[in-house]
Amino acid sequence: MERPLFAAVVAQLVLGLLFPAAVSAPPVSYVAIGDSYTAAPGLLDPAPGSPPLCTRSAQNYPHRLAAATGWELTDVSCASAATAHMSTAQYVDQPAQFDALSPLTRVVTYQVGGNDGNLFQTMVLSCISLNLGNAAGVGAPCRDTWGSRFSDDIAAYEPAIGAAIGRIGTLAPNARVYVVGYPAVLPESGSCYPQVPLSAGDIAYARDVEKQLNAALRRQAEANGASYIDIYTPGIGHDACRDLATRWIEPPVPGQPNATPVHPNAAGQQATADVIRAVVAA
Repeated sequence: MERPLFAAVVAQLVLGLLFPAAVSAPPVSYVAIGDSYTAAPGLLDPAPGSPPLCTRSAQNYPHRLAAATGWELTDVSCASAATAHMSTAQYVDQPAQFDALSPLTRVVTYQVGGNDGNLFQTMVLSCISLNLGNAAGVGAPCRDTWGSRFSDDIAAYEPAIGAAIGRIGTLAPNARVYVVGYPAVLPESGSCYPQVPLSAGDIAYARDVEKQLNAALRRQAEANGASYIDIYTPGIGHDACRDLATRWIEPPVPGQPNATPVHPNAAGQQATADVIRAVVAA
């Protein structure tokens, strides 16, 4: 070996010993916790290993967010999950969602609360049933039947929501926790019978119930050291009354295949991922 080349090789070896190459940082551990608005039932590509009853999609916003950020995703969201299922098993093959948390977790998204007391399901089914045949949109039969029932339920379950969010900080003390609100399901005014078969009065009633739930999630996020992410405001104008090209939420009779009634469609899941990513980046 010629002396200049030999000297160069020796120099490289010495530099390598003195300044070893930086070890690649491990990927950010991201845990997605949530109900059907997170799990995205109906979208194609079921998530591998997902319990069948959870109907978790590989096209939901946690998967889209992980793909965009490079985070290492553990998605434990499950359709019909309530706050109680954070600490108790929902099904035999769906353990408590908080079991996925650890001190290694760095990011958590949490979107739960709409199934406490069967809030969303009872309101949607009952309000639609009470408006059958009410094409003229007369009055507000759902509001007249239920009154403050749904608001009272939110108030009753809010302490449990707060306790659950606070528990995340104990189980994942090194994580940034983002509480994700629910998107705008209904328009800010008017109605669109029969696409959404509710009178204008009952659309306002159900819309206000959802806003109360989001307000409770925001309060409990702020009270327990988490960040609240508003999905509702960016979704105004993309509600279930809009046309297929505009809406992020499907109406009771979806206008496209692989979509679930009164749930985010593929565009809604992507929009949620985009909003969360922008908040995290900021």
